[in-house]
Amino acid sequence: MANFDLMRRLATDEGGKIILLVMDGLGGLPMTPGGKTELEAAHTPNMDRIAREGSLGLTIPVARGVAPGSGPAHLALFGYDPLVYDIGRGVLEAIGIGLEVGDGDVAIRGNFCTIDATGRITDRRAGRIPTEEGEKRVALLKDIQLDGIQVDISAGEGYRFAMVLRGDGLSDQVEDTDPQATGVEPLPARASSPEGQRTADLANQWLAQAKERLKGHEPANMVTLRGFATDPRLPKYSDVYKLNAACVAVYPMYKGVSRLVGMNIIETDMHFSVQDEFNKVAEIWKDYDFVFCHVKYTDSRGEDGNFEAKAKVIEEVDQALPTLLNLNPDVLIITGDHSTPAKYKAHSWHPVPTLLYAPETHMPDWAEAYGERECLRGALGQFPAPDLMPLALAHARRLVKYGA
Repeated sequence: MANFDLMRRLATDEGGKIILLVMDGLGGLPMTPGGKTELEAAHTPNMDRIAREGSLGLTIPVARGVAPGSGPAHLALFGYDPLVYDIGRGVLEAIGIGLEVGDGDVAIRGNFCTIDATGRITDRRAGRIPTEEGEKRVALLKDIQLDGIQVDISAGEGYRFAMVLRGDGLSDQVEDTDPQATGVEPLPARASSPEGQRTADLANQWLAQAKERLKGHEPANMVTLRGFATDPRLPKYSDVYKLNAACVAVYPMYKGVSRLVGMNIIETDMHFSVQDEFNKVAEIWKDYDFVFCHVKYTDSRGEDGNFEAKAKVIEEVDQALPTLLNLNPDVLIITGDHSTPAKYKAHSWHPVPTLLYAPETHMPDWAEAYGERECLRGALGQFPAPDLMPLALAHARRLVKYGA
């Protein structure tokens, strides 16, 4: 794990430059015994080449056997022990779309969903409505009033939105209202401790009003609330790692977690392609020591259960990869935050393929290509994801010697 006190002592503000490329939900499984994973099936000549020249391994985001959410999985990649820094999804989503989260505020991630005439959920993501439809639904909810509480709500991408509750006596000790299943009603907000009861009551009042306002607005005719959270005040990259860091991402949640650790958020468009994102990295490259670049749709296609589409996204990344390689980063890491096998249609606990390419400082292994089974025999072995940042800094020659 990244020891922040140790990192503060050893990190320098000089040295090489680092790119962390994260394909969300990269890890996969064969659809049939003996088959290939999505990464193994994809045609990836560029990644395979640097895999032969670099070092491979598998990261464990949280703990063996634990399937992580995207928030803790990214914190782990950034060097933060996700079991110590336990952050709710709400604050990541809210900060990612530009909402302020101050002391005492509670941020909440919302999903539009579809309910039938009996109130049961038929689609947890409202048919993945486009962002402009989500914005229309948010407009219907903006002036919902709660006694003594200010509610700030804003649309996110697609069926997502975020809101922040501001007022006295609020708590993040409230459970999600998403039952994570269809054919059942949304759950009421329930306090997970006595401190959360008032906030749960306020959330239920808000949900009752939202249900009335969304009636007849199918497919997004109801909402669920997730990830009640407050600002965790995380240690910042500039303090711990001495890095001037930037984030190039499209989805708000990933901008949110990056902003929490002190990265500068680079302006992007929701319709950016992978090539557009890589072009943006090239555009800002001279101004930063560290750039985190996030690709979302590997995860989305895995959750859809679409093996071929997930492999196609990986191929799109590989085709655009020369744009990053031409920047000559001292360290390029290609990995995922977690595994999302199309076979499971969900996040899983499987270790995540990781490629470390640092031509001047790494020891190449015997791997022939970038894939799960090649990573199993790579030089990096299986290791906790929070160890990745110290490895990146070391290979960029940004850590001084420990001790005499």
